Amino acid sequence: MAGSSGRIFLLSPAKAGGPRYSMLMRDQADFDLARKLRAGEATGEVYSFISGLYFRGKLAYSQAFPVGPPGLPGALVIVPGAGLVPPDTIVTAEQLQAIAEIPVDEENPNFRDPLVAAAKLVDQHAGGASSYVLLGSVASRKYTTPLLEIFGERLLFPSAFVGRGDMSRGGLLLRHAHSGVELQYIAVRGALLHGARPPRLEKWRKP
Repeated sequence: MAGSSGRIFLLSPAKAGGPRYSMLMRDQADFDLARKLRAGEATGEVYSFISGLYFRGKLAYSQAFPVGPPGLPGALVIVPGAGLVPPDTIVTAEQLQAIAEIPVDEENPNFRDPLVAAAKLVDQHAGGASSYVLLGSVASRKYTTPLLEIFGERLLFPSAFVGRGDMSRGGLLLRHAHSGVELQYIAVRGALLHGARPPRLEKWRKP
């Protein structure tokens, strides 16, 4: 489902923090991504590393079905304190540390205000007719409350997300990205956001 001005995927990474974040930020870390981060050469791959399957599925899916509005990326990452940024935006160690210190909460102005401002700006450039597909949690209000304020009925999500946990959503998106079969989207507003857990995904290996 796409508006007359195209469609943009909104990708939410896992919160910066936890074991994989600490591993990446260690001064002694000697793997490739850690060196790139210290050198100021890392991009959205940082979120994939921290989030694992949770984010990799979202990124692969958004790249498999690009229908972005003219002049705008087909996918944007929800970054605490920065709003919405393209996945290929450079991320420094200092920026990642600042991101980790911002609570992801719709009541927190340090998270909410940059997100709302970025959503307004993107929608203006898209002509106010684009649809936005949230590839993230819709069961909580941390993303949906500020985004609905700007996008209203044009904020969508995959209906197959209902009842699934983070890893299940990531696995589902990877499977559809590789099969080329796009998921069905429905409007967030008025939708059933909580439901019974669906059957576990069948075991699958990337071809």
